Amino acid sequence: MTFRRLLPLLVFALFSSTVFAQEMLPKPEGPFQGKIGLTYKDSTAVKPELKIPANLGLKNPPNVLLVLIDDCGYGQMGTFGGGIPTPNMDRVANNGLRYTRFHTTALCSPTRAALLTGRNHHSVASGTIGESGTGFPGYTGVIPASAGTVAQILREYGYCNAWFGKNHNVPDWETSLVGPFDRWSESLGFDYFYGFVGGDTDQFHPALVENKKRIEPPETNEDGSPYHFTTDITDHAIRTIRAAKAVAPQRPFFVYYATGATHAPHQVPKEWIEKFKGKFDGGWDKYREETFARQQEMGIIPQNAKLTARPESLPAWDSLPEDQRKVYAKMMEVFAAFTAHTDHEVGRLIDAVDEIGELDNTIIIYMAGDNGSSAEGGMSGLVNEMTFFNGIEEPLQMKLDAMGTLGSDQHYNHFPAAWAHAMDTPYQWTKQIASHFGGTRNGMAISWPAGIKARGEIRDQFHHVIDIAPTLLEIAGITPPVELNGVAQKPIEGISMAYTFADADAEGRRTTQYFEMLGNQGIYHEGWMASAVRGAPWLSENEPGDLLNMPWELYNVEEDFTQANDLAKQNPEKLREMVKLFFAEAAKYDVLPLDDRKTERLNVENRPSLTEGRTKFVYPNLLRLPEGASPDLKHKSHTVTADVEIPDQGGEGMLFTQGGRFGGYGLFLKDGKLVYHYNLVGVDRYTVESAARIPPGKTTLKMVYETDADKPFAGADVTLYAGDKLIGKGRVEKSIPNRVTLDETLDIGFDTGTPVMEGYDMPFDFTGKLKSLKIELD
Repeated sequence: MTFRRLLPLLVFALFSSTVFAQEMLPKPEGPFQGKIGLTYKDSTAVKPELKIPANLGLKNPPNVLLVLIDDCGYGQMGTFGGGIPTPNMDRVANNGLRYTRFHTTALCSPTRAALLTGRNHHSVASGTIGESGTGFPGYTGVIPASAGTVAQILREYGYCNAWFGKNHNVPDWETSLVGPFDRWSESLGFDYFYGFVGGDTDQFHPALVENKKRIEPPETNEDGSPYHFTTDITDHAIRTIRAAKAVAPQRPFFVYYATGATHAPHQVPKEWIEKFKGKFDGGWDKYREETFARQQEMGIIPQNAKLTARPESLPAWDSLPEDQRKVYAKMMEVFAAFTAHTDHEVGRLIDAVDEIGELDNTIIIYMAGDNGSSAEGGMSGLVNEMTFFNGIEEPLQMKLDAMGTLGSDQHYNHFPAAWAHAMDTPYQWTKQIASHFGGTRNGMAISWPAGIKARGEIRDQFHHVIDIAPTLLEIAGITPPVELNGVAQKPIEGISMAYTFADADAEGRRTTQYFEMLGNQGIYHEGWMASAVRGAPWLSENEPGDLLNMPWELYNVEEDFTQANDLAKQNPEKLREMVKLFFAEAAKYDVLPLDDRKTERLNVENRPSLTEGRTKFVYPNLLRLPEGASPDLKHKSHTVTADVEIPDQGGEGMLFTQGGRFGGYGLFLKDGKLVYHYNLVGVDRYTVESAARIPPGKTTLKMVYETDADKPFAGADVTLYAGDKLIGKGRVEKSIPNRVTLDETLDIGFDTGTPVMEGYDMPFDFTGKLKSLKIELD
């Protein structure tokens, strides 16, 4: 045994188990306290203790309900002056505290990694989303074992942990059925998971995962209403909490409830959309003015705060043609409905905690956003978000044609960037822009009746998402371990917020915090904020520029709450001091090298791959693979060969598909004919099919895709064969360049999620025998 491993055991021998629990988790077994004789008659047994807090040195630690809403702006929820009623967030705030200067990282998975670990996002290799990670320490997307999560620590003290909703902290190449599962929910400290693994999902046809198994969603919710993902995860969370407290009331629960809402796609039951008809016809400029006035009236922002200007690159509402205003107002109605529906489901979950008598000793942390509202809908909004990720323009007519069905499962819709900017009132900018509060400042409410006596009060200390984990540990009475599961731990970089619970005037303890995302840079220090914007998030790529010589801005945010008054020219010396501090913090926390690339970093070649170096793949029937574990066929020549037996009555069904309604391709038999369909993210579609039906019997069906060039958007010639006979040919004029799908899978022998082409019923199982399917990169 090495000295490093021996030392903690020596400490254990000298000190009590309570002191040792502060050093290493799990706590090593102590010596047997009974008596061992020759037989049981002259021996004394010692009954093992239950793994509950009372036996581990904790006194009545609270349950934890951590609610995280996705892509939610500061001026979105009614609780923070927004124009969308959120009575259940109101309920939490009125039963406790509103935090008006709480911050995130400006992007989803980085915030989530920081939330769970209590460390800065680059410190835990999450400087960007995993799908755009690179091989540098701050950007791999692989949360290290040296940064254990708060859930792992709480579990060692007897907590029952469950995670519902979004897990965007699994590296893209680890999301398949073979894992590895080091960053899946169980390894991050949760006993149960029900949700999806990735950045977003279809709310009506989600890519559901239960623990480690991919499953198909039911057709209805538990109450018999049409299926919706947010309602489904709420049903599962309620059932889990009730069961856990019924079976083991001695164990507190930690429920992490991370909705896919209000991230795109904006999909919500129709009856919720109808509640907001006509309410946003006044447009985004009017919304900002009205929200700003409410925020001042509520005391959310100071009376001397200024409403920041709309960026010149975003149009004034009144300058738009009537047909555009009509579409954009409808898109906002859908988004408002999505927000209100989500808050309603959070309320159901809080009600369930109340009904079992646990509300008093449950700390509820309701975070209204993992970043600012998303401007990824571009200047004119989207019917299909996949067009944004692939840099493909959507025509206005496509949006006009969708007016009657926006918000349904027929669309992967997203509102325009100017609405996102309005949702971030009163601040500048949006999601992705870490330099300004529009991207990083989020509303948060906390209630804990047993531990927080204040009701409906405001706290304005400057805090960050890394401060949540140490707060939970402090109120539970737990000191962070220096070693967890045999791995020495990085120090927690967050600061507990518990000091603010009883004292509104307590001096803020977070005096410095850096921000960085996609080249956007920011640094807060002792009331000052320096900010440098790299590029507008409604653009798929940034214009060329020098990351080391950015046009920095300077704000005194103690006096200028909204970053409305740039003092860079008046105080250049202070600005130089702040920029130097940013680079010092960047070096300390693995932010370097700075990287402003966007869609280019989505290329799978930037990351590890199960398919790297392979040109031939043979798959069995009924297999599902996420894109990160699938062969990359984008603008590459390839051949798909299916060894099949067609039944006497003729064959029907899917042989091979990747993606679905919002982008992808498939090879299948329909009406007895072999069909290849290519869906260019809903903007164009190309179909190649055989002239005649495929006769019964054993045969080999083949599709040959010959690209014009191995480069983005390249077209291709497609030929179909039965045996050696050419049976069909055609063209794909333009192809998907970056990402086929965000949540759907590559399926063999059936089709899960959504159909790649309308006209067949899911799951469209192949009715013959599919012995194997081979994909060859030519």
